[in-house]
Amino acid sequence: MLEISGTPLERGRQYGEAARGRIAASVDYYAEAFGASSGLTWGQVTARAEAWLGPAADFAPDLLDEMHGIAQGAGLGVADIMALNARGEIIYDSTFAAMGTKRSESDMTDADHEDAPDGCTSFALLGPAAGDGHVYAGQNWDWRYGVRDTVMLLRIVQPGRPTVIMQVEAGQIGRQGANSAGIALNANGLGGRFDHAVGVPQTLVRRRVLDSPDPARALDVLFRTRAHIASNALLTHRSGFAIDVETTPGPNGWMYPVDGLLVHGNHYQAFVPPQLAHTYRPSAPDSLLRVPRAEAGLRRCRETADPAETRKFIREAMSDHLGHPESLCTHPDPDRPEVRRWATLLSSCVDLTTGEYRVTAGSPCENEYRLAPWNLYDGPSHD
Repeated sequence: MLEISGTPLERGRQYGEAARGRIAASVDYYAEAFGASSGLTWGQVTARAEAWLGPAADFAPDLLDEMHGIAQGAGLGVADIMALNARGEIIYDSTFAAMGTKRSESDMTDADHEDAPDGCTSFALLGPAAGDGHVYAGQNWDWRYGVRDTVMLLRIVQPGRPTVIMQVEAGQIGRQGANSAGIALNANGLGGRFDHAVGVPQTLVRRRVLDSPDPARALDVLFRTRAHIASNALLTHRSGFAIDVETTPGPNGWMYPVDGLLVHGNHYQAFVPPQLAHTYRPSAPDSLLRVPRAEAGLRRCRETADPAETRKFIREAMSDHLGHPESLCTHPDPDRPEVRRWATLLSSCVDLTTGEYRVTAGSPCENEYRLAPWNLYDGPSHD
């Protein structure tokens, strides 16, 4: 757990210095992972990452300054930090480059799918779905088991913008979390082959969403930014509003809660983009299992008016093992190479009514939700 504050460069330096060992471990892991999946050396990965420096500077120069600070504090180059922030985009480009122009997404092999962007199951729980009257947001964050020791909970105090709490891999400037304006962002990879024009990396898009002072401006970020890859964004606000936006480099789709409950996985649920319509198959078929299982488990939350029991029901729902190891609560598959094993790195449960931010230190089936040392609504104004 780390708190940073000050100017973008100062925040980055604090981050890089405090997390130097974890950032180095992240670089080591991805050097191995890219070598195993695509044969790229780390030098080739960072050379590709430089393609996003220009778009980052155009989109959010302050966040690029923060990355420069992280690099300085960690004793690395800014391209190393960009590679950690654009790792999903680089994986995406490497996967489809390997597929060649004569293959569609429906022709992807198991190995191709293993290199797809993050798997996750996200939820918003509000209105009639939450018997205690609170507004909850959270997710199981499923990604490579090999990065588990790089995961951090980061609090960012930034003048002029809401204070942000989020979970990230060391070196990243954005992923999923919540802010002092009462906005939560939970995100999921979607997959799909789009054109190769360079767009904005997801870590920058997500951080800018979390920098937003209200839901309207958060939606503005999602609809006015051309991201490089498709990704799902579930926005929840403490007022009891939630919307899910399936963002792509082309069109976006959206959906709203039903009876106060909204769950999203790693397949298109609001629409299938026209670019994919003729050949689309989910890159993570287990998502078709995870979503209804999470919905069924979370419906129990309408039965109690006790927040502690609500959190108990949430944890039990997110610990579901149907389809193990590729279940809602994901565990490493011993039949896969070690560098390609997936797991639920953490589960988050954020109470937007009280500002309490909880995460599990690992899979929810084995770990209780632990309260972060910071409340969302502490510190600078959150109006």
